[in-house]
Amino acid sequence: MERTAGPWARLQAIDQALTGPLTLPPEQKVLKLLALGLAHSGDSYIWGALAVAAWFLGSPPWKTWALATFIGLVVAEVVVIGIKMIIRRPRPPGTAGGIYRKADPYSFPSGHAARAAILCLLTGLLAPPVAFIVIAVWSPFMVLSRIAIGIHYVFDVVAGVALGCALTAVLMAAMPLFEAWA
Repeated sequence: MERTAGPWARLQAIDQALTGPLTLPPEQKVLKLLALGLAHSGDSYIWGALAVAAWFLGSPPWKTWALATFIGLVVAEVVVIGIKMIIRRPRPPGTAGGIYRKADPYSFPSGHAARAAILCLLTGLLAPPVAFIVIAVWSPFMVLSRIAIGIHYVFDVVAGVALGCALTAVLMAAMPLFEAWA
């Protein structure tokens, strides 16, 4: 349900003003294609598959990371979809990211940003430093690519990151269970 008056309208105007300069124009076809590829690198099925592979192929610390990450990805997906169904904020106007627009017409909060925060924090807390460095470098670019291709506003990704941080705190509280299962 989109609100058009009062403080909500002012927030949306600020959000649109922040988002505009970060969105690639249509004539930047090569950059848009690269940004689209980067945006897809944060898709849940990729990270779910990597977590499953880490579970089957990894040492006990990687199994703990895999279990916490997989559960975090599932919980984040459910929570993000729930919030999107309540807020129902349409994606920015445009045609880029057609698969996202068809499968999920709402933008707030960004599930990719929530996922990136969970991945970054869990990797920093549970995985070797080199893995954290890779995820920490990749995640902001992936999140910004969501804005660059025109399927998220700035506030969508800020809210997604905040949600991912909150969910990671819950996951860390459950860590003794994950360690026992792994």
